[in-house]
Amino acid sequence: MKNTILITGGTGFIGSHTAVELMQSGWRVIVLDNLCNSEPDVIERIAAIGASRPHFVAGDVRDAALLDQLFASHTITAVMHFAGLKSVGESWQQAAHYLDNNVGGTACLVAAMERAGVRRLVFSSSATVYGEPDTVPIAESAPLRTTNPYGRSKLLCEDMLRQLQAADPRWQVALLRYFNPVGAHASALIGEKPTGVPNNLMPYITQVAAGAHPYLRVFGNDYPTIDGTGVRDYIHVVDLAQGHLAALHYLLEEGRGITANLGTGSGVSVLQLVAAFTQATGVTIPLQILERRPGDVASCFAATEQAWEALRWRAQLSLQAMCADAWRWECSRAAAGASHG
Repeated sequence: MKNTILITGGTGFIGSHTAVELMQSGWRVIVLDNLCNSEPDVIERIAAIGASRPHFVAGDVRDAALLDQLFASHTITAVMHFAGLKSVGESWQQAAHYLDNNVGGTACLVAAMERAGVRRLVFSSSATVYGEPDTVPIAESAPLRTTNPYGRSKLLCEDMLRQLQAADPRWQVALLRYFNPVGAHASALIGEKPTGVPNNLMPYITQVAAGAHPYLRVFGNDYPTIDGTGVRDYIHVVDLAQGHLAALHYLLEEGRGITANLGTGSGVSVLQLVAAFTQATGVTIPLQILERRPGDVASCFAATEQAWEALRWRAQLSLQAMCADAWRWECSRAAAGASHG
């Protein structure tokens, strides 16, 4: 048995998949989550996959006393920090809340880690720190700027963590800039479960396919892209989770931090993703074209050389697998809802 990893936000979409990958690799996992955007049964679902059951603590990453108790009670090798709010649209209405939760939460966590002498952190960042890119694919050396409060909160966290490493070389931080995580575990036991109308494209598509919404709202069809709709780099969440293991191994083996994009390196438009979903599932998705949303960029996809050269990681799962797994998860959710209805 390897040592222990603390995962903040570990019942969320990406955190839960990463917990599975860690435990299947022999790590012991502690999950800390306030359940503001997830449910406690995720812990049992993780266990049902066969990855063993993580130790779950219900609480907020901004609770300094709770963090101190956690670090005092367990020998923790590293922290993976997923806890944070992530809706671009919502961040415009709740900018102060995003700063408090995302930036304040990260500051509270690293202060507790410093008190405990645990200085190895894998941080959940985002491609939103690049803002409107000058060129694509986007390399890690591209200028950092943001177009929305959510992206600003991630960039502020990155700045904090960079300064922390510069001030104290004992700190080892992996800044992982996600592009667009989609899909679900092949078991259909865990996946993305947004509350209300989804902010992200894939769960919106699957909910329209399931009949929960009459049509998919497409925000803008006049971008300078292949078909006028926004282009993004969609990555299977299982690939993304495995990227976190690769980053953890890098910190352990190299003893220093790294910044890396986690994406496929390929851009896919909204209409292309809809077409891929129909091809993978046979379900046609009705569309409604609306005006662009503030803060959205035309095209955003990753340069992936850094992740391969430093982490020896690259995305493996196809766009078809992303669509099929997301739809299997949505159908599983619908069946569970019907059985309890």
